[in-house]
Amino acid sequence: MAARKTTKKPNVSAEELKEHYRNMLLIRRFEEKAGQLYGMGLIGGFCHLYIGQEAVVVGLEAAAEEGDKRITSYRDHGHMLACGMDPNGVMAELTGREGGYSKGKGGSMHMFSKEKHFYGGHGIVAAQVPLGAGLAFADKYNGNDRVTFIYFGDGAANQGQVYETYNMAELWMLPAVFVIENNQYAMGTSTKRSTMSPSYWERGAAYGIPGEEVDGMDVLAVKEAGEKAVAHCRAGKGPYILEIKTYRYRGHSMSDPAKYRTREEVQKMRDERDPIEAVRSMLLTGKHATEDDLKAIDKEIKDIVNKSADFAKESPEPALEELWTDIYADELTQEAP
Repeated sequence: MAARKTTKKPNVSAEELKEHYRNMLLIRRFEEKAGQLYGMGLIGGFCHLYIGQEAVVVGLEAAAEEGDKRITSYRDHGHMLACGMDPNGVMAELTGREGGYSKGKGGSMHMFSKEKHFYGGHGIVAAQVPLGAGLAFADKYNGNDRVTFIYFGDGAANQGQVYETYNMAELWMLPAVFVIENNQYAMGTSTKRSTMSPSYWERGAAYGIPGEEVDGMDVLAVKEAGEKAVAHCRAGKGPYILEIKTYRYRGHSMSDPAKYRTREEVQKMRDERDPIEAVRSMLLTGKHATEDDLKAIDKEIKDIVNKSADFAKESPEPALEELWTDIYADELTQEAP
């Protein structure tokens, strides 16, 4: 099962390129604003930014269809925005306000949207992986042709429950795309120090699960690989593993000074491999957009993000009575997801 190497760019329209650019830029500007609000003390607890990894989720969401599900870990704001959740609700939740997706009670790591089929946001490393298999099992049981994207990082890839889930997913032929967002540093530990495996996706071979390695700084390569994985699942062939090689520019969380790598290493990635700049260059060199067009998109995105921050600041904190709500389900029998 050799990793497939993308040798040429798939054909995409100018509008699709612009949409990728816009979606990645929204995540980048939103996360920058979240970092500012954290520094102002408006966001408490943990806050893990997605800056640098935007092409992963934008590429895969471009391969998804309505009704497909997604579940991820704590570096989750990008996933929320990419699947269409309202920036106002996301920012309000980050700041612990009533207008947030979890009414201000979940914060950065615990917000959900049944409408957008987004199931978290989980703070326990790799805990979302078996939960994601449960979502895929529900779809298999209901025969609805849906696929679940299960995101986790290179650090989580060493957790035992991942491999228990692989076994069950292949045994039951679940429509699950396991997405390993390999940003090369599990918290502060380089993959070179944490595993002897040359890759993570190849571990699926022990369970008969196919997969491949993907350039996570290239949104078109991610989309192409995502379409292949989704087609595999919808055809009833069981799960698929995508190890997407990406890179985060910021520390593990806002409290991480990231002294385990050099500034030169980070700057080199920014200068040579930035996913947003790559699409920007394609738009300009291909004459699909002008500098003024892109400035207009940037202004639109900044307005959206600034409005989300204003909405969060103006939204009240949840009432004390909210401490007693959403603890138990209202009924014993709940509707299937």
